[in-house]
Amino acid sequence: MAGGHGPGRGLFVPADSGVHRLAPECKVVATVLFVFAVVATPREAFWAFGLDAAVLVAVALAARVSLRRWLRRCLVEVPFLIFAVFLPFLGTAPFVQVGPLTLSEPGLWGAWNIAVKGTLGVAASALLTATTTVPDLLRALERLRVPRAVVAIATFMIRYGEVLSADLARLRIARIARGDDPRWIWQVRALARTAGALFVRAYERGERVYVAMLARGYGFGVPVADGARAPGRSWATALALPVSAGVVCAAAMVAG
Repeated sequence: MAGGHGPGRGLFVPADSGVHRLAPECKVVATVLFVFAVVATPREAFWAFGLDAAVLVAVALAARVSLRRWLRRCLVEVPFLIFAVFLPFLGTAPFVQVGPLTLSEPGLWGAWNIAVKGTLGVAASALLTATTTVPDLLRALERLRVPRAVVAIATFMIRYGEVLSADLARLRIARIARGDDPRWIWQVRALARTAGALFVRAYERGERVYVAMLARGYGFGVPVADGARAPGRSWATALALPVSAGVVCAAAMVAG
């Protein structure tokens, strides 16, 4: 899984930038702390979220990541935002009138809170994966003393994610070759059967792979990462992101 030729190769954006050259464990910690700072920011501080977004845009420009490509990756959260859309209609009093609609004020705040913080979190994660290869991310987790079982599970999940995607593509081609058109609602039964067949295939493959691994002496671990430590300059540069978000969060709390 070297470079950009292994699982997750479609996420990494090759470039020669200072962000790419940072130690992966520094970027992982910086991203997690940034998300925590964003979540802790009062939802009423609109300007604070604007500053956080501006910081992320600056990092994306420094990393030479196309803004269009970066924003397109953030669309992965759209299905999860559908839940937030219904909050203003299902919330409790007090209510506000927005045109012909009567909306819950707490529901509006809740929807805004979920949307803005979720979007910033997904955007930060997208930047992390765009500037760090999957093997480097796994090595970073190992260096950060994440339990080896968790790292091993993540490794196999990533490795076999593309295998399952390829299986799904083959099943879809087989359906279309037999005259199936998955665009129509009355064909949802075929889609359900495809999902069931894919689940059974994945389960059986997992059993076969695990038995084969045990036969070769597998001990539920991954190769130990090298003991090299990230330089202090890398930590200082990476932590500038969460520090700036923390300062914005503190200023928002004081102003509120």
